[in-house]
Amino acid sequence: MKQICLACVLLLAATGTIAADPPIEQLSLPAGFSIAVFAPDVKDARSLTLGDKGTVFVGTRSRGHVYALVDADKDGKSDRMYTIAKGLNAPNGVAFRKGALYVAEINRVLRYDAIEDRLDDPPEPVVVADTFPNERHHGWKFIAFGPDDKLYVPVGAPCNICEPDPDRFAVIMRMNPDGSDLETFARGIRNSVGFDWHPQTNTLWFNEHGRDWMGDDMPSDELNHAPRAGMHFGYPYCHQGDTPDPDFGSTRACTEFTGPALKQGGHVAPNGLRFYTGNMFPSPYKKRVFIAQHGSWNRTTKNGYRIVTAEVDNDSVTKYETFVEGWVVDETAWGRPVDLLVLPDGSMLVSDDQSGTIYRITYSG
Repeated sequence: MKQICLACVLLLAATGTIAADPPIEQLSLPAGFSIAVFAPDVKDARSLTLGDKGTVFVGTRSRGHVYALVDADKDGKSDRMYTIAKGLNAPNGVAFRKGALYVAEINRVLRYDAIEDRLDDPPEPVVVADTFPNERHHGWKFIAFGPDDKLYVPVGAPCNICEPDPDRFAVIMRMNPDGSDLETFARGIRNSVGFDWHPQTNTLWFNEHGRDWMGDDMPSDELNHAPRAGMHFGYPYCHQGDTPDPDFGSTRACTEFTGPALKQGGHVAPNGLRFYTGNMFPSPYKKRVFIAQHGSWNRTTKNGYRIVTAEVDNDSVTKYETFVEGWVVDETAWGRPVDLLVLPDGSMLVSDDQSGTIYRITYSG
């Protein structure tokens, strides 16, 4: 494996600056797969979505910007980056529908109509919904349209551990594209910033971040399955399906709730989640779920900072393994994967909010 300038990595971690050339040679993938830079210097790159004309839209959290990337010559690298919006309130979530870009701030969802025709001169946004809570703790959102053509919007718990209003927090909600008929789809979810629907069953699978300060390995972060509306996944009473919370666990039993399909590990911080629906990767990866684990922030030794895959069968996970790793060198992280996006050619994009990079994964066999 090639060596990198560890002092440079340490400086990057200490200053929070963006590396001009992220050391992607440190990343290891299965045989036949390659990873390259699709777009550099996309500061705080978070959620990804794809426009009808091939534009890749990028949300951010701390920066307040929304970007658009265009690969005009189709060489697998972005040729130009446009700034769609500035000064927004943690516009982490982006989704695309019928020519319009939807952007989720902490307390509202905006819509930019006919956006791919106006990348140079974005229109003023339409406010789709503005009744979400203002709390910043777990307030940033991942959004996506489901098979029912409804926009799914999570609202995390406004704390590490508390018993918030069950109709306002620790939920995944959904609404019509115009913002009407807002309803709660699932409850008891501390914080989810990544979900997708199985390409055959059309059922929702989502990541959940477990609570902090119960130890390095407890509780595990989760991969959950919600095949129907109205399910409760335990927060704040029960963690990882079998562990009562020290503060709230005495009031309700774990048996009252739905447990995880997979325990991903303590504090791995699973963010982006996508089922692979392309044709480039080998057949064993078809319809497998890919998860970007952003990585731990308060664990004794780091955990996560990788991309994993899982095979799912009904409510169960039959295989779980690492797909990409190497964003940590000697306990120093030079990158943190956030979201994933399958492109029409079957390749996969990965956003990294620490190095400010978007990578592209391909398979050549």
